[in-house]
Amino acid sequence: MRAYDVIKKKRDGFELSFEELNFIVKGAVSGEIKDYQISAFLMAVYFNGMTERETLDFTLAIANSGEKFIAKGITGVKADKHSTGGVGDKTSLIISPVLASLGVFAIKMSGRGLGHTGGTVDKLESIKGYKVELSTDEFLKIAKKCGVSIIGQTGDLAPADKIFYSLRDVTATIDSIPLIASSIMGKKLTADDDVIVLDVKTGNGAFMKDLSSAEDLAKVMVNIGKGAGKKITALITDMNEPLGNYVGNALEIKEVLDVLAGKVKNDLYDVSKMLTAEILYLSGYGDREFCKALFDKEIENGKALCKFKEFVAYQGGDLTEILSGNYCASKSFDVLASESGFLIELNAEKVGISSLLLGAGRNKKEDKIDYLAGIILHKKVGDKVEKGEKLATLYSSNESLFSSAIKEFLQAVKILGDKLQIKSKIIKTIE
Repeated sequence: MRAYDVIKKKRDGFELSFEELNFIVKGAVSGEIKDYQISAFLMAVYFNGMTERETLDFTLAIANSGEKFIAKGITGVKADKHSTGGVGDKTSLIISPVLASLGVFAIKMSGRGLGHTGGTVDKLESIKGYKVELSTDEFLKIAKKCGVSIIGQTGDLAPADKIFYSLRDVTATIDSIPLIASSIMGKKLTADDDVIVLDVKTGNGAFMKDLSSAEDLAKVMVNIGKGAGKKITALITDMNEPLGNYVGNALEIKEVLDVLAGKVKNDLYDVSKMLTAEILYLSGYGDREFCKALFDKEIENGKALCKFKEFVAYQGGDLTEILSGNYCASKSFDVLASESGFLIELNAEKVGISSLLLGAGRNKKEDKIDYLAGIILHKKVGDKVEKGEKLATLYSSNESLFSSAIKEFLQAVKILGDKLQIKSKIIKTIE
């Protein structure tokens, strides 16, 4: 078999066999197939797409291109929630301890943020001493003890995806649903999960800007999961404004603690509840309404908060500073409303970029993060505002960063006289 023949076949619009797709994946990892040939293959897929069967086979080949993470010794239900990325999205840190407090194992490998979206690992690293790098044995030991453990992604899982992704990034082939789906699910299927719930974001702050594309991606990923024998559902959620009221790293940990303590019941609480209920439903805990009630109960009885503190401590984390109020930078700037009315827009992407400009994110993988930088949103879409009232407070350790961040934030805000009807953040469920 030659790479040339496989590329030509896909270029001409024919369906590739599992053997041909596996040949491309193995050749990419071994280095036998060169970058320029892989790039040509990716472009052929970009223009001609993949059938449902091809997409599943390609994803399985990617998942099997390196090590598999097997949760040895864990006999209960193992579940994972994956988000396609957004601003202020810290649902994993709420969902995981709730699941663990109910007996579902939430053992998760998460990524770092890049651009205007945040990463779960960055948020956890804002906790003093928290270890995101653990050996497999340490990882499983913590998971067995408390039911939840979250670490960074290891380099040995799905190595083919790293090769394909780096080439997609420079060959204008990012926006291909089969390639996006195989990248996400290829990594998901390296883990030994029984249940997977996908949070597919749509809106200005999401990767998939329009609802139709988000639905298409969700359907493809659900089909892949089912084809791989997983219990899987996708929820399409709104990302036209940030999720929750805190954007940053230590700031978001503070909001997680407030939600788990039952102090805050906002859109972050609602989305976390829906995603958790879906996982519990697929895990056989009862119907969706009963599972929503279980989420509320674990928050109200304090068990979820205890579980969060427990797993953080197991991974070396010390929450003392954040709990004592040290979760934001010493320098701040209040953004005030220029007029009275109702907040009808709070553009998630622009808020995310503003947070990035304050130092809370990175443009390049090697950029350093200011863990105390970020934004507290005092108003969300639909809220009434008075002229001169605080819309948000921006935080940074570097005062020189405020000017550009403020300018970006102001572009995110729109105030009008008429109140906007607030819609649910959960747009659709793809089963």
